[in-house]
Amino acid sequence: MKQLTLVLILCAFFSCKKETKTQSEAIQNMTLSGPVFGTTYNVIYNSEKDYSKQFDSLFNVVNQSMSTYIPDSDISKLNRNETIVLDDHFAKVLVMSQDIFKATEGTFDPTIGNVVNAWSFGADKNKFLTDSKTIDSLMQFVGLDKIRPIYLGDGTLKIEKPKGAYLEFNAIAKGYGVDVIGEFLEHKMITNYLVEIGGEIRARGKNLEKNTPWRVGLDEPRFDGGQSVYKAISLKDEAMATSGTYRKFKIDDNGNRYAHIINTKTGYPTKTNILSVSVITKNCMIADAYATAFQAMGIEKVKTFLASHPEFKVFIIFENEKQELETLNLNSFPE
Repeated sequence: MKQLTLVLILCAFFSCKKETKTQSEAIQNMTLSGPVFGTTYNVIYNSEKDYSKQFDSLFNVVNQSMSTYIPDSDISKLNRNETIVLDDHFAKVLVMSQDIFKATEGTFDPTIGNVVNAWSFGADKNKFLTDSKTIDSLMQFVGLDKIRPIYLGDGTLKIEKPKGAYLEFNAIAKGYGVDVIGEFLEHKMITNYLVEIGGEIRARGKNLEKNTPWRVGLDEPRFDGGQSVYKAISLKDEAMATSGTYRKFKIDDNGNRYAHIINTKTGYPTKTNILSVSVITKNCMIADAYATAFQAMGIEKVKTFLASHPEFKVFIIFENEKQELETLNLNSFPE
């Protein structure tokens, strides 16, 4: 799962669970934060109403549907081949995953989960890579086209899949969670807000309290575990997600570094000089998935793909041959 964290320029708002300006101020923001999905969430919106209980309820529903870290979640039961009817959240994420799987020619593939686990990057910490036979045996079940959704008469969803197939939505579910909160706020007629979960962001309108656009920052890639802002940008009516390889990797006995982005064709960690990819598009679920896919595709394939997909704005930070940082701005990513 992506570990890159976008540093919000508005971090001063996130210093406590709940915070509003004094009643004497004409325009107030509500700020809520807390733990979720193994990371944290921060939400700023223009309202006096506290929706923290509703947020927690929505997070619990999404987690129970799609978290492979919860043994009795719907997706965990499905992976154990138990018969289960899946909810609307699962259906939406599966349908979008299928679309992105096709668009990226299988580079984005949620059935790679057991291979991720074999490299000890996933939820199953007891598995580890032993030899090529291990990978070969798992790769025979990889391919989202092997998963067959069956929509029942009442609109619910069941899944037919090979018994050895393993689904995980870690590369898309966090972005989906951001969208769920954003759509909830819009349902409450709140049109000026910023939602952030573990660095994935959805912004609408502007920061009315400051009368400025929403400002967010991108992390500078650092292997020392430190954190600093590489650049700041404004977001309006867009979502952004970032995938990075410099925080989550493993080093073998020979000193070789393996990134957590697995090549869905070979089953081995992707070899790339890309350190981070930030994607801006209409919603966070799509941005989240494509950030992972672009990380695995490599720069030249990303350029080719984006030539016919102007709906994505992309910023790439990579190492050149001299191991110096370089950047690439594609499709007018904001400066």
